Amino acid sequence: MDGWAVLEQASELARNGQSFALATVVWRQGPSSSQQGSRAIITASGEFYGWIGGACAQPTVIREARQVITDGEPRLLLLGSPEQFGAAVPDGMAVVPISCQSEGALEVYIEPVLPTPHLVIVGRSPMAQTLADLARALGWRAELIADQDFSAADATERSMVVVATQGHGDEEAVEQAVQAHPAYLGLVGSRKRGTAVLGYLAERGIPQEQLDRVKVPVGLDLGRTTHPEIAVAILAELVQLRASGALASAGGGGPAAGAGAGAGAGSAAGRGSAVRAMAVPAEAVDPVCGMTVTAGPDGRPLEHDGETYYFCCTGCRSTFEKDPAAYAKKESRC
Repeated sequence: MDGWAVLEQASELARNGQSFALATVVWRQGPSSSQQGSRAIITASGEFYGWIGGACAQPTVIREARQVITDGEPRLLLLGSPEQFGAAVPDGMAVVPISCQSEGALEVYIEPVLPTPHLVIVGRSPMAQTLADLARALGWRAELIADQDFSAADATERSMVVVATQGHGDEEAVEQAVQAHPAYLGLVGSRKRGTAVLGYLAERGIPQEQLDRVKVPVGLDLGRTTHPEIAVAILAELVQLRASGALASAGGGGPAAGAGAGAGAGSAAGRGSAVRAMAVPAEAVDPVCGMTVTAGPDGRPLEHDGETYYFCCTGCRSTFEKDPAAYAKKESRC
C-alpha cells in the first residue's frame, strides 16, 4: 500500500470532519514486513487503512492508536522485545512488547489528527462575508448560505453555526439550525432581539434545552464595534471555545473529538478512495506470550474447557497444547 495514497486519504477524512490517528514507521530492525515511511490510518472505531506491519505489529498499533485518539496526545512506540533494547530506550518513548517470531522491531510514531473546523454562516451581509473570509484564513471550512437556502441538512453535530440574517428570517434560520444539534449555535443580534426570537420558537414547541444552547448575542463582548469588528469578535469566541476544549465535537481536541469517527471514515473510504479499509478485527490476548492478536481464524483458535484461545503463532499454540491448564489460568487472570 503506497504511503502517499494514505496521506491523500488522511486529507480527505480531515476535510470531511473526521478524527483519526496517523501511524508512521520511523525505524525498523529486520526482518520486518514494513519499511521506514510505511503509513496507516486508524479510526476511533479501529478501522485500518494502509500498512504498518504484519500480524505481530498491526493489532498493537490499532490498540495504541485508538488510545491516542482518545487522549489527543501523540506517542512514539518501540515495538519489540524489551531484551532487544535494554537501557537504550530514550525518555518519552514507550516500549510495547511483541513476541514476533521474526525477532524484528519497529519504531512507530502515532499522532492524532483533528478534523478541519466546519463553520456555517447563515446570511449574506458584509459582516457574514468578512466572517467567512477570516475563518478560511485560519484554514477552516466556512460556508456562507443565504437564509432562504439554509436547512438543517447543511450542518452536523460537529458544525459551528452562526445565524447572521440580522432580522431577515432569524426565526426560521434558528429553527432549522437547532434541528442539526450543532456543536455551537449563535445568533447575531441584541439580547432583546434574541429573547423575542427564542420566545417565538418556544411557543412553536422547540424544546427549551435546545433553545438554551443558542448563544445570543454571539461573539466576545468588545463593546461598541463596527461590522468587521463583530466578525472578529465572533471568530475570537469560537477560537477561544475550541482551544478550551468546550467545542471538542467540532474538532477542538480531547476525547469527544474521536467520537463516532469510525463510521464517517468508512463512508468516506467508500466514495472512490484510493485506500481500502480493512475490517475491524476483534482482539484477544495470546495466553502464552501476552501479545494482542486477532480473535478470528487468523488467530489460530483453540478450544479448551469451553473457552476459545487465540495465538500469535503456531509455536505459542503448541506450547499451550502441551500444558493448557497453566496458561488457561494465566489467561483467566488477565
